[in-house]
Amino acid sequence: MLLAPPADLGYFALFGLLFAESSGLPVPGETALLAAGVLAGAGHLSLWTVIVVAIGAAILGDNLGFAIGRRGGRRLLLRPGRMARWRWRSLTRAERFFARHGHRAVFLARWVPVARYLTPLTAGAALMPWRRFLAYNFAGALAWCASLALLAALVGPAAAASVSGLGLAATAAGALAGAARAIVARRRAAPAAV
Repeated sequence: MLLAPPADLGYFALFGLLFAESSGLPVPGETALLAAGVLAGAGHLSLWTVIVVAIGAAILGDNLGFAIGRRGGRRLLLRPGRMARWRWRSLTRAERFFARHGHRAVFLARWVPVARYLTPLTAGAALMPWRRFLAYNFAGALAWCASLALLAALVGPAAAASVSGLGLAATAAGALAGAARAIVARRRAAPAAV
C-alpha cells in the first residue's frame, strides 16, 4: 500500500493551482477545485477548508492578474510598433465594454474556462475601477468556489466531469459565436463587388 499524502498538501496544491489560474496562467484550477471537492466528499479533506482556500486563492490571484493587466498589459497594448492600431482599437473596445458590463463580466467569467483567467488581466488593462472589480470578483469567487466544491462533494466524480464538460462547451460556443460575429462584421465592412 502506498503512503497517503498529508491533507495539507491537497490544500496547498489547490491554492497554488487556483492562484496561478486566476493570475492569468492557463492551468487546471477548475479541475483542482472539483478534485478537492470530490476528496472532501469522500472524507479526505474538509469541505469548508477547501471552499475557504479556493475563495482566497481565486481572489488573490485575480487581484494579481488585475494589477498585471493594469500596469504591464496596458503598457504592452499602447506601445507603438507592429499592429499598434489594432491593439489600440482593441483596448478602446475593452474599455467601453468594461465600463458598461465589467461587473457582469467579472462575476460570470468564473464559470467560463478561458474567460476565468483572461478577464482580470483585461479588466486591469481596460482601467476598470479596482473597488468595483474587487466587489464583483469577491462575489464571483464566493459563488463559483462554493457551488463547485459543494456539487463535487455531494454528487461526486460524475458531477465534476459534467461541470468541466459544460464549461468547455460554453467556451466552444462563445468562440464560435465570436468567430461568426467577426465574419459577419468583415463581410459588412468589405466593399460591395460590382
